[in-house]
Amino acid sequence: QVQLVESGGGLVQAGGSLRLSCAASGDTICMSAMGWYRQTPGKKREWVAAVTSGGRTNYVDSVKGRFTISRDNAKNTLSLQMNSLKPEDTAVYYCASTCYGTDEYWGQGTQVTVSS
Repeated sequence: QVQLVESGGGLVQAGGSLRLSCAASGDTICMSAMGWYRQTPGKKREWVAAVTSGGRTNYVDSVKGRFTISRDNAKNTLSLQMNSLKPEDTAVYYCASTCYGTDEYWGQGTQVTVSS
């Protein structure tokens, strides 16, 4: 079992920045790939960014060049640096992790609101 807790969400003007953090606890040894997803009301949860256990990163096209995902294995934390934020980035952001590449765990989400 892995527990994930997100923090760092808030209200920011367009063009501003936020840094989201995710703290993992429990059976953290099992964790492999980690990532961030986001969801708005009435929409399917959207994958945003991922980092593998080997350190490879990937992003959805809409955030490339603006968002940076990183992980600190020693502290069992995951971060998402979000720059040049746009109103369409407004969503609840969720931290996720896989264990042994099969089991999947989710955080409770943190709200990000970007005003025009």
